[in-house]
Amino acid sequence: MSEERVGFFTDTSVCIGCKACEVACKEWNAIPEDGLSLTGMSYDNTQELGASTWRHVAFIEQAAPQGRTQLPLIEGDSGGGTGSDVRWLMSSDVCKHCTHAACLDVCPTGSLFRTEFGTVVVQEDICNGCGYCVPACPYGVIEQRPHDGRAFKCTMCYDRLGAGQEPACAKACPTRSIQFGPLDELRERAALRVDELHEAGVDEARLYGHDPADGVGGDGAFFLLLDRPEVYGLPPDPVVTTRDLPAMWKHAAGAALALVGGVAVSFAVAGRRPR
Repeated sequence: MSEERVGFFTDTSVCIGCKACEVACKEWNAIPEDGLSLTGMSYDNTQELGASTWRHVAFIEQAAPQGRTQLPLIEGDSGGGTGSDVRWLMSSDVCKHCTHAACLDVCPTGSLFRTEFGTVVVQEDICNGCGYCVPACPYGVIEQRPHDGRAFKCTMCYDRLGAGQEPACAKACPTRSIQFGPLDELRERAALRVDELHEAGVDEARLYGHDPADGVGGDGAFFLLLDRPEVYGLPPDPVVTTRDLPAMWKHAAGAALALVGGVAVSFAVAGRRPR
């Protein structure tokens, strides 16, 4: 990487579910329309990340935790909203741009590559549609388009980064729930935000994907959550799915050498037998 690594910090505590990020992402990247039918999943018309949904705003409706400080729903609200026992958790999900990206390990064509900004991008004109990257992703982000076969996902607006601009989703976010910048700075800002929420009595606030010591080496897109990761559809302890490949290749090589050695010995013994 020749540039400073950049990323996303998504503060779900201030997400209002407006979907401006989804729309901006689609418009800038010319992504095909989807989510035009009712899903039965509250206001969530896209349901999950996919080949045509690079930003997905989740609407999670749950019983409000009893005895805990609730965040205001709108400016001026005391925190209790309308007095309902139900609260909304809203979060804009995206590709995590992992430090140790398994999708890069399994791509046979070099279609997936790490940019000078530390992000992970799919080159659609090189993708051969093998689909190896789909099960390799620990977050289930990558998907192949029907009737096409090629894989697609968030590029963190690589073309905009090259022009010195921020990604379209962060630019469009009206509450700064999606923040873009140097990854180290974002991690510091996120830690301060968690401390601020804890001091305000929001004890369940926590960071997800920020730790370089986690199973994927830390994410280039990490989150402040108000509940357990599973509630948001995120794996609690993601690991790079190709972590065992070196050991597997080593064992395979050892087995192959043993087989070749056994065959050689068999031929040698057979050659010495009297005829």
